[in-house]
Amino acid sequence: MDIQRYLLIAASAALAVMLLGEWTVFKAEQTESVNDTRQRIDTGMAPTGGNEAQTPAANSGPVPETPTPAVTVEDLPTLTDAVPAPSQDIAADSTLIAVKTETLELVIDLNGGDIIEVALPRFPEQIDDPNQPFMLLEQNDRRTYIAQSGLVGSDGIDHPQRAHYVSAQSEYTATPGQPLSIELAWAGNSSELAITKRFTLDPESYVVDVEYSVTNNRGSRWQAVPFAQLKRDNTPPPNADTSGLGMKPFLGAALTQPDDRFTKFDFGDIADEPFRKTLPGGWIALMQHYFVSAWIANPNQSHNYSTRQTTSGFNIVGFTSPALAVDSGNTGSAGYRLYVGPKDQYQLAELSDHLDLTVDYGWLWWIAQPLFWLLTKIQSVVGNWGVAIILLTVLVKGAFFKLSATSYRSMARMRKLQPKMVDIREQYADDKSKQSQMMMELYRKEKVNPMGGCLPILIQMPVFIALYWVLMESVELRHAPFVLWIKDLSVMDPYFVLPLMMGASMFFMQKLNPPPPDPMQAKIMQWLPVIFTFFFLWFPAGLVLYWVVNNLLSMTQQYVITRAIEREGVKA
Repeated sequence: MDIQRYLLIAASAALAVMLLGEWTVFKAEQTESVNDTRQRIDTGMAPTGGNEAQTPAANSGPVPETPTPAVTVEDLPTLTDAVPAPSQDIAADSTLIAVKTETLELVIDLNGGDIIEVALPRFPEQIDDPNQPFMLLEQNDRRTYIAQSGLVGSDGIDHPQRAHYVSAQSEYTATPGQPLSIELAWAGNSSELAITKRFTLDPESYVVDVEYSVTNNRGSRWQAVPFAQLKRDNTPPPNADTSGLGMKPFLGAALTQPDDRFTKFDFGDIADEPFRKTLPGGWIALMQHYFVSAWIANPNQSHNYSTRQTTSGFNIVGFTSPALAVDSGNTGSAGYRLYVGPKDQYQLAELSDHLDLTVDYGWLWWIAQPLFWLLTKIQSVVGNWGVAIILLTVLVKGAFFKLSATSYRSMARMRKLQPKMVDIREQYADDKSKQSQMMMELYRKEKVNPMGGCLPILIQMPVFIALYWVLMESVELRHAPFVLWIKDLSVMDPYFVLPLMMGASMFFMQKLNPPPPDPMQAKIMQWLPVIFTFFFLWFPAGLVLYWVVNNLLSMTQQYVITRAIEREGVKA
């Protein structure tokens, strides 16, 4: 029995079926999300049910630093879902202030001191409109995705209504090279309690430091629980492929735990099984393709982390910190950090342990990270990400040259034995046991291992899959040009040249392999290049470039080895 051919056909067919299944599921999910978004846009309304509690309940029980009072959902603040004025009308809206640095453009709502809009000037929304920055956080009739923080509990100012703040200015612009500090003063009616919410930004960073400073002169101890959370609806990210034919990057939440460095929750997980756990330090994030937002907690404290989905469809992920207690006549402070920006794994690694894992390479991260390091080093020399992809593929292929040669040599010998194998099948067509016996005898006589062509390929697969994820997850490829018509390696080839080259190379590679004797198997093999070409039409050009180069190198190596084996001949 031709074990090698059956395994290759089975693996190829299974991969095609999985791709088709993934495409079908993705299309259904995206269609539902798009329909929901269109409905909200048509009606001009945000999701209903805006008067529910919007911050997570804290786990009861003490934590090491300061006992945290039990905070229930009923104690937490309510938020309105009313859509604020657009950012271009901030000057006319006294409740919103605008903040600009070289890397971030923020809108802060004085009602609660929440960050309701974040634009990234260094990352244009569209490649042909560099003056329109990518919008990561926003709250409007298109999407709700905001970063909230506050003080709740026994003396919290965000209960029963959100705290209202006042600011000395309605607009702030950072001076290059100098940190920018924005102070919001609590507008409460207590003359004995002064609370300031301070935002500090480095002009060259995507980090926002948020700090509460409380001065207590009221004659008794003041105590409240700081919270930080991200709130998002279920709409797809901006520029997401809603056709159902493109790739499906992860959209959801993640956090780190002592016994699990990287725990992910998609929105379905959040709805079905809300998470609640007390963890030391850490962070919690919302991830999408190329970008991430994350609240980073004080690493010297334990915090109550939670995820949940409200009845109106909002996904809430965040934490409450140990209570901030300030005795009469004293001043106390508490704070946390917010990262809102690209998935730059080197920046993220410096901010908090394992935050760089939000650049999600899956279980092959230990292979993917060195490949990404090598890719960036090559790009720093050649200056073009497309050329860097080609050279990296060549290097990886070169590292497996001898292993691939073993595989192709086995395939070539199997091809040369094809006439004898057909004769055995015809001679013992009615005796499968004898047929298998004679096949094995032929393999022993010609010193051919039927598994010799499969095992080397299987050994290489983890590396090539890891490289695939590197190219998919690297924000560096976003809007990165290659040559001629390919202006952006992160989107599909506009003229489908690379996918067609990939399909053609796959077709010619098949011609170098022994043809299946079974007609049904032959038909399956003939259709595989067409099926894979169809799926790759919508894949990012950078990924398709990698597959094309890999196929061309494999085809060249296999052709040379096959011709050499044919010249040598096989003993009869």
